Amino acid sequence: MADDGLPRDRRFLPIDEGTRLAPPVREHRGHHAVRDEQLLSTLRDRLSAWPVQPISDPRHVRAAVALAITDEGPGAGVPGLPRHGGWSHRPALILTRRSRDLRSHAGQWALPGGRLDAGETPEQAALREMSEEVGLQLDASAVLGRLDDFATRSGYVITPVVVWAGDARQLQAEPGEVRSIHRIPVAEFMRPDAPLLDQVPHSPHPVLRMPVGEHWIAAPTGAIVYQFCEVCMAGRDTRVAHYEQPLFAWK
Repeated sequence: MADDGLPRDRRFLPIDEGTRLAPPVREHRGHHAVRDEQLLSTLRDRLSAWPVQPISDPRHVRAAVALAITDEGPGAGVPGLPRHGGWSHRPALILTRRSRDLRSHAGQWALPGGRLDAGETPEQAALREMSEEVGLQLDASAVLGRLDDFATRSGYVITPVVVWAGDARQLQAEPGEVRSIHRIPVAEFMRPDAPLLDQVPHSPHPVLRMPVGEHWIAAPTGAIVYQFCEVCMAGRDTRVAHYEQPLFAWK
């Protein structure tokens, strides 16, 4: 057991089984302290003004993910982040660790989402996948807007859909796809050391990683989360489609 009370099992090892991050720095940039109506209004305004950059590429499969804003609740359930005795109303994003039994991207960090069914919009797909993967059922009124499309090395174009998820107290992982569900506080993604950028020999662009607790989340998920923090939380015009993905994400 670790000093935060969480077991050091394989769910939380870095995906490449490599070196862990140093203990997280606890001095965050300015951010909303609670998930409230003021934050909701800010997100709506910033997303309505954001000039989304779509990607049209028939070689890629269309997919969508949900950036679901909820409460931190009892904590993230990740080593290096606190667990709370009560319910925290700090804004958080719902992320998952994928089942290790999946054929592709097994065990990796993910946002709820998947490929579009025939005739679906990205918003419909994101809401459907969120219901299937984590048991959170929301209607179209919860959708706040989109961020930029992101083309993955594994052959998908992902449309990120920002969703207001309420407190989402009753989440349930679909065991065939999701190993665990985590409420990662947005402030954690806005640490002074985020993002981590690594120069790599296989690309002219750096690999982007977002630190979380003692670990990290790589692009594409990390890049999408980073743009959410920049555009929606910090109000900065930041594009992320150029960031590279680590080789394990290419498969």
